[in-house]
Amino acid sequence: MKYDIAIIGGGPAGMIAAIHASELGARVILLEKNDRLGVKLLLTGGGRCNITNKTEDIREFINQFGKDGKFLFSALNKFGVNNVIDFFENRGVKTKVEEKNRVFPKSNSAVEILKALIKALKEQGVEIKTNAEVKNIVSRNNKIEKIILVGGEEIEANRYIICTGGKSYPETGSSGDALKWLKKLGHTIVGPWPALVPIIIKETFVKRLEGLSLKDAKIILYKDNKKVNERQGEAIFTATGMSGPIILNLSKDIAINGAKNFKISIDFKPAQTFGELDLELQDIFRTNGNKLFKNIFDNFLPPKFVPVLTELAKINPEKKVNIITGAERTVLVNLIKNFVLEIKGTEKFEKAITTAGGVNLAEVDPRSMKSKIVDNLYFAGEIVGLAGPTGGYNLQACWSTGYLAGESAAKG
Repeated sequence: MKYDIAIIGGGPAGMIAAIHASELGARVILLEKNDRLGVKLLLTGGGRCNITNKTEDIREFINQFGKDGKFLFSALNKFGVNNVIDFFENRGVKTKVEEKNRVFPKSNSAVEILKALIKALKEQGVEIKTNAEVKNIVSRNNKIEKIILVGGEEIEANRYIICTGGKSYPETGSSGDALKWLKKLGHTIVGPWPALVPIIIKETFVKRLEGLSLKDAKIILYKDNKKVNERQGEAIFTATGMSGPIILNLSKDIAINGAKNFKISIDFKPAQTFGELDLELQDIFRTNGNKLFKNIFDNFLPPKFVPVLTELAKINPEKKVNIITGAERTVLVNLIKNFVLEIKGTEKFEKAITTAGGVNLAEVDPRSMKSKIVDNLYFAGEIVGLAGPTGGYNLQACWSTGYLAGESAAKG
């Protein structure tokens, strides 16, 4: 049997592409190398599935993806944030909006999202083939002729959509194999690099800070002493570095540039200026003059941070507060407001939430998601390497590009 469309990859982009293409009358087969669909989808949002981000302004949404974000303009116009919410609501999935406009199912269950997608696939008559690992893609004269699966089975279609994701979460089957096939087909591959990934710090004392959670820190990323990016919010120290939302959102810049000459500056008290913090410290010193220096920071700084701060400030922790000098206090203020750490690198793909890089965007038509190199090939999802921040942005990119690719392929 020859299909109208063969889709490789049963993640969010592949599933939404298959659903929409079949709605438009195409005969679709969906190929997934795992034994079930949506393996990575079940991991998103800590298992709660942050399906999108309810940022109302499309340009503001696009800006979250950096300079390449404009590529998403057509896809978001075709199937945007409200379309995604309506898609699931119309299939019985009630949603809610949480802090920072993140949208989740009210059930807090990614399983509910996956069930709604699988039900829609079956209702539309999409043929689903699991345990279908692609061995080779055969092409001639800039057109794909067929897909050969491991085991020898051949799949033929008029048009093909690749939605295989990148290399993050390799345990879910994201091996990056598609990048090798696409290179053979004539596409240029950029990267790939791990994105939304913890960072590794050079200073060994971070091990002593492991588990220290920062609820509202400001972190500035520098390369060659020039400011690259800035984020404010939650972060956490790990045994080898840092993680948490704002760190993950800074990590792409580090990974793409090979981590060379990067450092971060942490402001533990972003709500206060240097002067305001200095005045507060003076007040603490006045009211605790006879206490030992190490004992005056209750409710002011995290207890785990105090020994490291004291050591870096070169202040004897047994020293009485009333003999702390103004110069020593200035050192403390600077450390609290500008705590500089050198970056060694990022963690590998095994700990990355998404992938930066992939198919060169210049070789994909953003109005259709069609390849400019291969006549009957389309793309959707992470394979195009548009890595956005945490908060539902990347899943929205999957839904939008998947929907557009499915429609374009169905219309031929």
